[in-house]
Parts: sequence; C-alpha cells; structure tokens
Amino acid sequence: MSDSIAVPTHWYNIAGDLPVAPPPHLHPGTREPIAADDLAPLFASGLIEQELSTETDIEIPEPIREVYGTYRTTPLIRARSFEKALATPARIYVKYEGVSPVGSHKVNSAVAQAYYNSIDGVAKLTTETGAGQWGSALAFACAKFGIDLEVWQVRASYDSKPYRRFLIETYGGTVHPSPSELTEAGRKVLAELPDTPGSLGIAVSEAVEVAIGDAAARYTLGSVLNHVVLHQTVIGLEAVDQLRAAGETQADVVFGCAGGGSNLAGLAFPFIREVLRDRADTRIVAVEPAACPSITQGEYRYDHGDIVGLTPLLKMHTLGQDFIPDPIHAGGLRYHGMAPLLSHTVELGYVRGQAVEQTDAFAAAVTFARAEGIVPAPESSHAIAAAAEYARSLSEPEVIVIGLSGHGQLDLPAYHSYLSGELG
Repeated sequence: MSDSIAVPTHWYNIAGDLPVAPPPHLHPGTREPIAADDLAPLFASGLIEQELSTETDIEIPEPIREVYGTYRTTPLIRARSFEKALATPARIYVKYEGVSPVGSHKVNSAVAQAYYNSIDGVAKLTTETGAGQWGSALAFACAKFGIDLEVWQVRASYDSKPYRRFLIETYGGTVHPSPSELTEAGRKVLAELPDTPGSLGIAVSEAVEVAIGDAAARYTLGSVLNHVVLHQTVIGLEAVDQLRAAGETQADVVFGCAGGGSNLAGLAFPFIREVLRDRADTRIVAVEPAACPSITQGEYRYDHGDIVGLTPLLKMHTLGQDFIPDPIHAGGLRYHGMAPLLSHTVELGYVRGQAVEQTDAFAAAVTFARAEGIVPAPESSHAIAAAAEYARSLSEPEVIVIGLSGHGQLDLPAYHSYLSGELG
C-alpha cells in the first residue's frame, strides 16, 4: 500500500497554519519569550531555527532523506483480522513505524538531530530516554554521523528493559541509570528519594546539566519540543497520502499514544492540516496512560520540562515538573508534560485526550497481536485499546487510523507479566 508513496521532501509545521498562534516558550530566568541566542548552549543552530519557525513547509536536507529512504515509507496496514476480532463495521488502518532500524518512530527525529549537530561540528550529544526507544534511535543516528552519545535512562526502564540498553551500547552509546551520582541533579534526588524509580523529568535534568557543562557537547530531546514534533510529521504526511491511495477520502478518527507528544503529533498534525484547510473533518484522540494523565488531568500552564528547572518554560498540559509516575511498562509515556504544540491543539479543540489503564492496553495489544501478528510496543498499545473500544461501539462503517509507533519485541517480559496475571 505504501510502494507508490514517496518519502516526503518537506516536514509540516502546524504552527504556521493554526488560527491562534501558539504561546511562546519563556526564558526560565527573565520569563520573556525565548530567543535563538538563549537556546544556543543546548541545541544545534538548525534545530533552534526550526523550534522558532512559523513556516508551514520546511525542507528535509538530502542526507536526512537518504537515511529515511532506507526504511521509509513505512506501511499503512489494513487490519482486517483485527476488525474481525472486534466484530466492528469500521475499516481500521495501522501506520506501522516498527519497521525502522530501531523498531520505533523515534529514529525520524534522531537522524535529523544528529545531522544538524554534525554540521555544527558538535562532538558529543547528551540525552534522556524512558523505555529506550529514543536512546537507541539517537545512538543509531550518532553512529551514522560520527558523534559520541551519553544517555541517562530512567531507572525503572533501565532495570526492567535491559535489551534497549544493550541496543544503545551496541550502536556505541554510553548509558547511565537515572537518577545517577554523576550529576548534581541526580545526587539531589537520590539524597531525598534513594529508592525512586526515576522519571523523564529527572533524566532530562541530568542530560541538560552535562551538556551545559561541556563546551563540546549539546543536548537533544526525543519528544515535546517543536522541532522534534516537526521531524515526526513524515508519519502523518505519508499516512494521509497512503489512505487516499487505499481509496479512502479521509480518516474519521485518528488514535495515537501520547507521552511527550511526538508520535501522536507526528501522525495527527498532517491530518489536522486537512481539517484546517477544509478538506476533512477528522477527529484526533490522544491516548495517555491513566498513571500519567497530563492531558486529561493536568493543568494547562507554563512549566519546566525537567525537575530542576533548567529548561525553558513551556505552555503545556502538565502534572507538575516534580511529578514521578508509577513505574508502568509503557516507559515512553511516563512524562509529566505534553508537547506545547499538541497541548495548544487540544485547547483549540482539534484533539481530545483519553486515559487508558495499563491492563486494558495489554489486553487490546494481545488481541491485536493474535489477529495481525505484530506485537505492539506497550506505549502504542494504549492507542490500540482506545481505538478498539471505539470500534466496538460503532453500528455504521467509519475509517479509523491507529498510530503503531513501534514494535514490542524487546518488551516481551511486560507481556509475560500481563499474561501470567502478575500485572496489576
């Protein structure tokens, strides 16, 4: 279904299309709108330009498209067996990012971020990772562009998902459990909470602290920020075209999992573009874990992206920068905040949130795996669960698109916990 669809030549920036401009990021000290110079100690110049841009179409450099071309376009699969299992009249399509080299969508931004840092002459990158999809994706990308990488992985996932850590190391990255004794931020948390499972907010603080202290290093983030969301729009740009190629005029509903927001926004924003330009009336559902429900239970306000307060202030749905969620298996969704651009589209009414319990997510994932043969990542399973619930409720045909952001082949211990009844 994807063979006739070309790899996109441009990313799509929804900030230039929205009827109300997104709130600016603020400097953590002055609380004035952030400027490019304020971000220079952390990010590559090309990424800073993208972060602040309002251009709707931003060209993808050829070296990035070359790497994309090794695994894109990714398939849009008609999930007929899943439809049958659900006894639904819906036509369900799954946009499957698990075919990437690291098995998830994260590589779409990792390749871009490594490239822009390489042309700035950056020798080392630091980052955080939850379940390990982002860490392994960036390690792959850094190997491509000759950059060293140091990763702080949330302790809960560092312990429970060792294969992601092994993959990072295989690609050449160095991995530390977070919180660690290597940073002031980590030591402070450990002094107060020695048995903490960690959080992405803590890991972000550690990675940022090290980048700020090393003139040869820069920081990278796997979700939340505008430029990360931008890179992920290759997912939705392809999906819109693939759906038309399949004979569908539009998607009625798009479901995607939402932690920091990059996967859901990357899939959804090109569909929202069709709504903004009066070509569709697609509805978007951001599905989050009940253990970390930033959209459905958080506040929409300015907050830091990390626990210490080193990052810019972002206007987003947040549970608070010091929120540490339970150590659920969907480690990539354990973030206290939500991407500002995605949060803004929620406030404007283009996206609604839905929270799903972990056991419900795994139940739906097992049904999907037995029907379609693909084992979903625990994160993606939340979107599958919400979509399945909706599909079962239908009495008339609708077109449903699900973002399957990655495979769960390295998460099989989590499936074992569910199947054995150990998962509460």
